[in-house]
Amino acid sequence: MLIREIEQFIDEDLGYNDISCTIVPDEIIDATIFTKQDCTLAGLDVANAFFDYFNIHAQTVYSNGDDVLAGDVIFTLRGSTVSILRAERLVLNFLGHLTGIATLTRSCVNKVKPFSQVRIACTRKTTPGIRKFEKMAVVAGGGDAHRFNLSDSIMLKDNHIKMMGIENAIKSAKKMASFTQKIEVEVESTNDAILAASMGVDIIMLDNMEPGEVIQTVEMLKRKGLRDSVIIEASGGIDQDNVIEYAKTGVDVISMGSLIHKAQWIDVSLEFSMSDD
Repeated sequence: MLIREIEQFIDEDLGYNDISCTIVPDEIIDATIFTKQDCTLAGLDVANAFFDYFNIHAQTVYSNGDDVLAGDVIFTLRGSTVSILRAERLVLNFLGHLTGIATLTRSCVNKVKPFSQVRIACTRKTTPGIRKFEKMAVVAGGGDAHRFNLSDSIMLKDNHIKMMGIENAIKSAKKMASFTQKIEVEVESTNDAILAASMGVDIIMLDNMEPGEVIQTVEMLKRKGLRDSVIIEASGGIDQDNVIEYAKTGVDVISMGSLIHKAQWIDVSLEFSMSDD
């Protein structure tokens, strides 16, 4: 995390008249951060960035992607009471949110394992300003980050095709693409999938297709001798309730905006360790 990012988040949370964190005696104290739920951890690096900024000594035996149980201590802390109070909500917010994403991702990854080697990926449906953290939480859960931004690859979506037609859009993309960029085309029919594959695109996204239609499209691409030359991605309306059905279709990737926007925060708490003296 960049210093400017840390300070932006701190400025949002502390404001200019922080009385609540400064009325306590400013002394060195120990504290712990623990989870109240079974979960898959993410955001430990983000938490450590805040601890370093506030000069809080933090220790953990865990890494992003580790599974922990309710009650497990994630961090032990030692530092100024004021500094720990100021870091508390920022750290817990990031840990709770990102761990929730990693936990949901791990659940989906584990669900599909018995049925295929399909990759579970997220999308660009992310919270503005914290996309990179959310996507890395998906990675911590065993998922794929997909593209981080529009420059990573070229994706031709439905509105591109409505404006230009699928053939013109693909030709234009090929003309302008760097040799390092893959071209992905979003299609809603088997015929368009065949056309896109025959034109040599790298990835075909089967958008909002029911599992049965996805199976038919994959089989048709096989019959045409096009299946092995293209990555097939299924997307649209997929969540943990129906992900297994899509895993059985033979696609290579299942992309799910729900990994982020349907993830439930994990309950994470911080407590001071008060001495008996």
